[in-house]
Amino acid sequence: MTKLSVNINKIATLRNSRGGDMPNVLKVAKDVQKFGAHGVTVHPRPDERHIRYQDARELKEVVYTEYNIEGNPIKSFMDLVLEIRPTQVTLVPDGETAITSNAGWDTIKNKDFLTDVITEFKNNGIRTSVFVDPVEEMVEGAVATGTDRIELYTEAYAVAYGKGDVKGIEPFVKAAVRANALGLGINAGHDLSLDNIKFFKENIPGLLEVSIGHALIAESLYLGIENVVNLYLNKLQ
Repeated sequence: MTKLSVNINKIATLRNSRGGDMPNVLKVAKDVQKFGAHGVTVHPRPDERHIRYQDARELKEVVYTEYNIEGNPIKSFMDLVLEIRPTQVTLVPDGETAITSNAGWDTIKNKDFLTDVITEFKNNGIRTSVFVDPVEEMVEGAVATGTDRIELYTEAYAVAYGKGDVKGIEPFVKAAVRANALGLGINAGHDLSLDNIKFFKENIPGLLEVSIGHALIAESLYLGIENVVNLYLNKLQ
């Protein structure tokens, strides 16, 4: 089945809104794994407005499944990842003030930069993934960087599907087919939800992992986090 990695950034956002330590991000990480999630994802940003760098360090001690750290590979982020050595690092080209990720890498223009970063991480035993738009040229460019995987940026699919346009998945299918042919692993994330995940999973060949945070946490407000994790797992079979 496709693996589910739960992004717990929104748990940290809620904690930070009041100070203190409620809800506790370490406990939530433990719980989502206990409920069946295959991994935990965090995306620490330089301003630490949700997950803090110290959270990322402490999570290393409690994530016994797969630990995925996302972010823009500025020096402080690279130093953090090399210190922690998670299962996977996902490289995302978001600016320091970005509210959320909003585009994939231009893997052709940034080939040399990405190659250097990816080589450093892989030399330290960390699996690498590059955030890309569903464009075959960007998938081909990712191969040239030496990355292990790509993560398809799925906002466009989610928007189209929400409007009833199932053809919105077609660029993602083409990108996935190309990635499979080139030997790249495929992850996906951004705006995936209980409403749209099953159709995505059924149509993307070789989908290894999805990272879901905002929708999963929002859905859990009504349905409960243990229930929601298991609903995702059922749809990812």
